[in-house]
Amino acid sequence: MSWRIVVISKRAKLDLQLGKMVVRSDEVTKIVLSEISTIMIESTAVSITASLIAELAKRKVKVIFCDEKRNPSCELVNYYGSHDTSNKVRKQIIWKQQTKEAVWTEIVTEKIRKQKELLELLGRKESALLSDYLKEIVWNDGTNREGHAAKVYFNALFGMDFTRSANIPVNAALNYGYSLILSAFNREIAVNGYLTQLGIFHNNMFNHFNLSCDLMEPFRIAVDRVVYSAKPIQFEKEEKHAMWNILDQTVIIDSTHQNLSRAIKIYTRSVFESINDGDVSEIKFFEFDLDDDGFIIDI
Repeated sequence: MSWRIVVISKRAKLDLQLGKMVVRSDEVTKIVLSEISTIMIESTAVSITASLIAELAKRKVKVIFCDEKRNPSCELVNYYGSHDTSNKVRKQIIWKQQTKEAVWTEIVTEKIRKQKELLELLGRKESALLSDYLKEIVWNDGTNREGHAAKVYFNALFGMDFTRSANIPVNAALNYGYSLILSAFNREIAVNGYLTQLGIFHNNMFNHFNLSCDLMEPFRIAVDRVVYSAKPIQFEKEEKHAMWNILDQTVIIDSTHQNLSRAIKIYTRSVFESINDGDVSEIKFFEFDLDDDGFIIDI
């Protein structure tokens, strides 16, 4: 099973040699491809051969490319992630609207529940308001409890003056962390043979990752916890590298301890099964291990 996250942060040439990725920089490093789950190419001074790209795509390795500011800007997504992709896409196109709405209701409920639990853990009185929002959720979140909860939640975490649009290190860290989670979902959706463009709730014609944006919502909390504990006063190269530890957080899903990357895999598959079977009880959400202090990651 692939597990290694590789970050290329300076000038290098990447090529393929006998089942290994060869990184030619100040030194030559060889990494077995079967061990790699994700590659983050941070520097724009990196060159990569077509043969390596093709092999990485074949092995379903997620490759993320960054811009000149070292922020994720694009990624490698397979056309065909599964042997039966055509059949799955046909099913995806005709998913029942009622089923999609039922799944979205469950996702929103779980997202707000996790936000409430974090505020309770931190002793914030605003958790009571989120409890009320949970009781007020209607079918398909028709009254937008998600939006109301988000405002209360972020102000409780980062202060009443905080806004998500502000150009500050906290928002930079949140956005970077969310992009890592989004990329992980893009990979799993493609691996399962579905299209990231066709969401169950999000329906933006300019968004290539509508479905990923839908499914990732309950996982945003994994980023929020880390950023809250760190409260970064800057967000540069070292802080970005530390954020990769988010995907290694230990959580509980399906009665087993897994890292967050594996939990995303299990959860994503369960969502597809629930939609195809018309049974939202099949969705497997994760829980944090309250005995594990690992969510406090220094960034």
